[in-house]
Amino acid sequence: MRNLSASALALTLVLGASGATADDTGSVLSYHASPDRSGLFVVPGLTAARAQGVRLDNAFQARLNGHLYAQPLFWRSDGGSPMLIAATESNEVAALDAATGRQLWSRSLGVPVARGALGCGNINPLGITGTPVIDPASQAVYLDAAVAGQAARHLVFALSLKDGTVLPGWPLDVAQALKEHGQSFNARDQNERGALTILNGRLYVPFGGHFGDCGDYHGWVVGISLANPRAVAAWKTPARGGGIWAPGGIASDGQSLYVATGNTFGAKSWMGGEAIIRLAGDLKGSNDRRDFFAPENWRALDARDADLGGSNPVLLAPGAGAAARVLALGKDGHAYLLDRANLGGIGGSLVNQTVARQAIRTAPAAYAIGDAAFVAFAGAGAHCPGGRSGNLTVLKIAAASEPSLRTAWCAAAGGAGSPIVTTTEGRADPIVWIVGAEGDNRLHAFKGETGEALLPGTGAGPMAGLRHFQTLIAAGGRLYVGADERIYAFSF
Repeated sequence: MRNLSASALALTLVLGASGATADDTGSVLSYHASPDRSGLFVVPGLTAARAQGVRLDNAFQARLNGHLYAQPLFWRSDGGSPMLIAATESNEVAALDAATGRQLWSRSLGVPVARGALGCGNINPLGITGTPVIDPASQAVYLDAAVAGQAARHLVFALSLKDGTVLPGWPLDVAQALKEHGQSFNARDQNERGALTILNGRLYVPFGGHFGDCGDYHGWVVGISLANPRAVAAWKTPARGGGIWAPGGIASDGQSLYVATGNTFGAKSWMGGEAIIRLAGDLKGSNDRRDFFAPENWRALDARDADLGGSNPVLLAPGAGAAARVLALGKDGHAYLLDRANLGGIGGSLVNQTVARQAIRTAPAAYAIGDAAFVAFAGAGAHCPGGRSGNLTVLKIAAASEPSLRTAWCAAAGGAGSPIVTTTEGRADPIVWIVGAEGDNRLHAFKGETGEALLPGTGAGPMAGLRHFQTLIAAGGRLYVGADERIYAFSF
């Protein structure tokens, strides 16, 4: 963890229940806008020409307490004013007026864990890292917080969106809940970086380890009933390690859960690491090769710490009647295209191709143009066309008789954030956006078809306090970027 079918049908993305934001209010309820983690946002009127006028809104003043790794969420209740929800490493959750940045409420969830209380790690203090998820039915936001005490604990909270109060029956102590079900969870050595998701009335929380791979940790998915938090199910990697640590966390197609696991330790035979794994809602594991994929050289990836778990799976599906795909991107710089109906087991990818000259981390974004799917990721492309290079790479997956992918374009994005894509109605006018986190700290935009830079000069900004885990969102006619102690807003 250290760090298409023969049919020429149009390729579209599998989205949530009702489009990119998964509800009809324009809310951003989860990481990358929807459970499929496509990162596709519909912004009517945001054409390439209009994008060139994007400017930092200096009148927007949204202040927070603590470092921000998690993506902000956007909530607009029926008839209510829109607000941003942000959760920080200081274990503070705040609701902010989405127009002005004024704080509406805040809730402290306990003392975060100091770095010195952990065996390893690179986040100090450690509080809320994984992006929360909003459930519109209960009008609550759900999250995991690392909380200090006699020992570090992972507590899963449900907070009312109205005023931040903790809902009855919460928080849930993960270690204690699993102990009651006969399972041992080492809260000190586990970390929760990946985004949470909700499927069929159950909250799912992924866990991995800390930077440095210390102690007794596993890749876990813990499922918690929203109606009865004491009803808990869990799955974990049989081997030590195998953390689920990518910021995109768990992806879902509305029926199953998909996770990417990292390197394991001491495994003589494959034991859940270096893999894309499909899980049913009950989290009962499967050894069927249709339900997992691992590269044939998984042992070498373990040895090199070049794990597959640095990026979440991308769920792609062509038009009616053709096969659905999964794209996995690894720290080894490879892209693995998988058949979603049969993930293939060990070595069973449809395509295995080197696409980057460095490790691929953070989260990709996907969009469709004509008969092809495009996937954008932060990473230096290995086969950039036209002599262009940069740290933003876009792959094209063609609808053809034989599965194939190639690099469509590369661009200089100035840093290592996770990209998103905006379109005016789901497909038209695709624009790839990314922040140069831990680099030039500016906002960048590129035409989805060609990679042409849309913002003048070096991009919009600059901003301060960006983390490379951070992902911007498009909501309410603005772009929002989370950073340490604050959120930035861009208007167009």
